[in-house]
Amino acid sequence: MGAYEALARSYDRLTNDVDYRSTVAFYREILKREGLRPRTAVDLACGTGSVALLLAQMGMEVIGVDLSEEMLTVAAGKAQEMDKPPVFVRQPLQKLCLPRAVDLAVCALDSLDYITDPADCAEAIRRVYQALNPGGIFIFDVNTPEKLRAMDGQVFLDEDDDVYCVWRGEFDEKTNICSYGMDLFQRRGRTWERSFEEHREYAYSASQLTDYLKAAGFTHISVYGDKTFAPPREEEQRMYLKARKGKIR
Repeated sequence: MGAYEALARSYDRLTNDVDYRSTVAFYREILKREGLRPRTAVDLACGTGSVALLLAQMGMEVIGVDLSEEMLTVAAGKAQEMDKPPVFVRQPLQKLCLPRAVDLAVCALDSLDYITDPADCAEAIRRVYQALNPGGIFIFDVNTPEKLRAMDGQVFLDEDDDVYCVWRGEFDEKTNICSYGMDLFQRRGRTWERSFEEHREYAYSASQLTDYLKAAGFTHISVYGDKTFAPPREEEQRMYLKARKGKIR
């Protein structure tokens, strides 16, 4: 079963400890430092739309893009009570084609790592550049290679009353990919339904991603630690990158 196909309906429950508001707050601080007040945005690999909804609540016109139809269905359901909900579109990032250019592009929660072919990742970044208005900004985060390598052989467990999830990590040095098989048990009435998904993430380095950004045309590139404006530490688990399109006044 493909990644997020069965997981979609339990994703928010299993990730209820993820602080989306602090992620968006970090975006806002970057925007403040850059002197930007974007009116339009795209949330790339938006999943169930948590970040897209927060951006929309800030008054932006938002497009949410994801490859998983199941995740987008959940996102649309969460947004239906909003006055100006995000527009959700199903696309792979390496084929990104928005109906209009935007001022801000974000990609949260190491979603770019799921593009396991470096050529496709470079193409996705090029597509993001094309999707931005002049002077626009791209902000995203990835898992550090150190974190993904450390997941090799690790077993993780998430559960609540209606869902039980166990996953095992394996890192392949040859492919530079961390794979984790996920056994998922979800309650349906009095019975439990079992499914299996495989998730794969490529361990991109800061220098690799910086090269892709430069090749796409981005300038004013910065690499940060996890929600800090300091450079990533040696043991950092997550890093953020920021880049601008075109000359900055």
